[in-house]
Amino acid sequence: MVVITDDQKQQVKSIICDILEIEPNALKEADSFVDDHDADSLLAIEILAKLETTLGVTIDQSELSRMTTLENVYVVLAEVSART
Repeated sequence: MVVITDDQKQQVKSIICDILEIEPNALKEADSFVDDHDADSLLAIEILAKLETTLGVTIDQSELSRMTTLENVYVVLAEVSART
């Protein structure tokens, strides 16, 4: 199983915090983007697109339903990395 590095995790967290317009210390790994930070589907798509362009990966839009927390985003990215 591929695991993303700490540097990649920090980069992912930074991207998500920028899009959600929150400070990094306000985002915990288990926080729900929707329930805890008022994200909507448009922000979710923006997160997915920014992760793809920044990290050079392709994430199927069907994964959006799983990408609801920082923890889950890390898991999806590890799975995507393992497939390439």
